[in-house]
Amino acid sequence: MSTVCEFELSKKQEIFEFSKVAKQANGSVLAKLGNAVVLATVVSEFDNPVSEDFTPLTVQYIEKTYAAAKLPGGFIKREAKPSEFETLTSRVIDRSLRPLFPKGYVYPTTITVMVLSADKDVDLQALALNAANAALYTSNLPIKKSVCGVRVAKIDGEYVANPKMSELENSTLDLYIAGSKDELLMIEMKAISSSEMLEVDIEAFTKVHSTNEMNEEQLVEAIAFAQEVLFEANTTYEAGFEVACKEMKEVELVKFTISEDVIDYVRDNFSSDITEAIKKLAKSERATELKDVAKMISANSYCEENEIEFSVIYEAVSIVKREIVRNMIVSDKVRADGRGLKDVRPISIDTNILPSAHSSCLFTRGETQALVVATLGGPKDGQMFEKLTEKSTSIENFMLHYNFPGFSVGEAKPMFGVGRRELGHGNLGKKALEATIDDDYTDTVRLVSEILESNGSSSMATVCGGSLALKAAGVPISDLVAGVAMGMVVENGDYSVLTDIMGLEDHDGDMDFKVAGTTKGITALQMDIKLGGIELSVLQEALLQAKEGRDHILGLMHTAAEDIIPSEALPLIEQFAIDPSKIMVVIGKAGSTIKEIIEKFSVGIDLDRDSGNVKVSGSNKQNVLDACEHIKTISNNAVSRKQPSKNLDFEKLYTVDDVLMAKVERIVDFGAFMALPKGGEGLLHISKISKQRVKNVSDVLSVGDEVEIKVLKVSKDRIELASNSI
Repeated sequence: MSTVCEFELSKKQEIFEFSKVAKQANGSVLAKLGNAVVLATVVSEFDNPVSEDFTPLTVQYIEKTYAAAKLPGGFIKREAKPSEFETLTSRVIDRSLRPLFPKGYVYPTTITVMVLSADKDVDLQALALNAANAALYTSNLPIKKSVCGVRVAKIDGEYVANPKMSELENSTLDLYIAGSKDELLMIEMKAISSSEMLEVDIEAFTKVHSTNEMNEEQLVEAIAFAQEVLFEANTTYEAGFEVACKEMKEVELVKFTISEDVIDYVRDNFSSDITEAIKKLAKSERATELKDVAKMISANSYCEENEIEFSVIYEAVSIVKREIVRNMIVSDKVRADGRGLKDVRPISIDTNILPSAHSSCLFTRGETQALVVATLGGPKDGQMFEKLTEKSTSIENFMLHYNFPGFSVGEAKPMFGVGRRELGHGNLGKKALEATIDDDYTDTVRLVSEILESNGSSSMATVCGGSLALKAAGVPISDLVAGVAMGMVVENGDYSVLTDIMGLEDHDGDMDFKVAGTTKGITALQMDIKLGGIELSVLQEALLQAKEGRDHILGLMHTAAEDIIPSEALPLIEQFAIDPSKIMVVIGKAGSTIKEIIEKFSVGIDLDRDSGNVKVSGSNKQNVLDACEHIKTISNNAVSRKQPSKNLDFEKLYTVDDVLMAKVERIVDFGAFMALPKGGEGLLHISKISKQRVKNVSDVLSVGDEVEIKVLKVSKDRIELASNSI
């Protein structure tokens, strides 16, 4: 017999069915919301503990295409490599549930969430976490705390909990929080840009782009709103799931402890050596200095007489190191590298250092260095991807790819495929920057961040370098965005908030969060809390301190932006509009006309059939301008469907070899446009003006000159001419 639990939360009916499927797992559930159904399972191997001091937890979120009644795209009709959304969702579930596992739980555990039925209005990310939580809470693992996810939108100025995905399109905020009844464990936030028409005159309007940054007070207010929703949901879950809970398995929580005598010996005799090592650690994320100290201690008589292994000494050194680092921060208000709590490390910025790239920025902060490179493309050059709930393929026109090679932290390892960390950091950078790009900008932008050196918050260096790379590439952005990593250390009821943390402080601290934004407010935030909770007043204090650091960095970035010299590799772009009804004439039969223009002038052309907007790009400015003139001429000579009375058919007016008198209407570098006696314009190409080579058209012709010309070629909407003297 299965056990069914039904709840109404956020005005939605949630159904959890236990003991129906996957009964050999330690815990399993079918979770239903709307037409969405997900299966979550938890399996732990109690008879196979690992020897290391960590919880070997693996989380997989898998979308099945049959859930949306469609076949997998591509050549192979079977789900294979996880999509970016699947990987990021797996990461969200992992970060939310990992803190629940007690210290010393060393048994391999896998949490699997499979989407069996999809609903385009259901937030699958939140449902997946809630299902995984239900499976874990009711399993026989030693965990008795509920954690769930809530997404908060801001629609028409009002906060909305767990909106429909269609409602999220009208929101200016996407805030996702995971937590228990009393604790916040994970926060992800991004601003969503919007556009509106503003009246500038009685009959004039202008379109205004809004980044929709949030200030610190507003963000704390939204988090407080989410916290109320989390309390209600987790209270409901914990009470409702009790009927489905399995008997808890008694498992040993392994204590990885070493003798206090060893720790005291290391602390009493080698604290000064460890302090010196800490100063060196402040320059690198690698821990080789601590190993050197541990080797030195292991070689003395005390360790040899007591037969103490190196691993024990190294653990004792690590414990003492953590004590020293935390005491310096909380008691002395000084950090390992000598900085104050609010100090940002020295920053240097170099733009467009790669001559053949569209734009580039080398952003260096302390021992963290990111080289961010921008590449521009047309609207169709974006990344094609499939959403589970959409039948057609979508295109992503803004990409941020983050790479973290081993050499950035002095590790001798080759570069392989992209992992969850790289995808997560790249996604955070994208969230921070995306809202600043003008909504009307439809071209494709790819940012690639190569981390060349790392000692704390390479993702925030990516944000800073990425924003300047966008600026250097000429992408229309509302403002520059800077990012800063914050930390916190809590000891005996006292705490210190740190600005611009390094790897050492991230490892030994109690909380780290990354916040990015403009001078107006926050565009993206990511937070992981190790303490098991944080007071909102402390969070607001940390956010305001982050603002000070962000404003400092933005000041340096604005100065650097003033010195940007555009790359010579940057494509030249001209945009103009023609009558939309004439777009097909420019395209020609089966694309013949536009292909001819592209080949003749070596340019790229994008046409918008609805608005009539034409964008011509290329590496040669004159070719771009000439192609624009050519397109305008074709448009001017074409019949407008909106004005059928002004029919102009060259084939009815002129025939090949006709000799006519025509007037020079305007001169361009590649020829002259001639006003014809029976109506219309024709191009007299520079090569057809004279038998001799003509270097400049203006050397031979002037506007208003009458010239005897001959018709070389004629079609309904175009005519080609040559001087009759040739």
